[in-house]
Amino acid sequence: MIRIRRIYDPPEPGADGVRVLVDRLWPRGLAKEAAAVDEWPRAVTPSTELRKWFHGGGSAVEFRRRYEAELAAPESVAELDRLRSLAAAGPLTLLTSVKDPASSHAAVLAELLGG
Repeated sequence: MIRIRRIYDPPEPGADGVRVLVDRLWPRGLAKEAAAVDEWPRAVTPSTELRKWFHGGGSAVEFRRRYEAELAAPESVAELDRLRSLAAAGPLTLLTSVKDPASSHAAVLAELLGG
């Protein structure tokens, strides 16, 4: 099972399983201890260039296309395979700081992981 949650929400130890931060930058105002992050694989996070392009007015459709192209890089593919293995072994929670995780890069990532 793959879940998507905001990193600012309190951890749910019985349901979260492995907690994976999928943002390139550490969330503002959040102590690492409070976040309870198990993994932070930057190879599957949107690049700085892609984030800046999107926040500068890029479209969601084009963002998804470009993000999926980034995830096709060998380092990203290896990390995606590892995350799929973690998800197959138990719950996996993708954490992001965005206000609407269901329509963010985390949702694209969850879909690609099979969630």
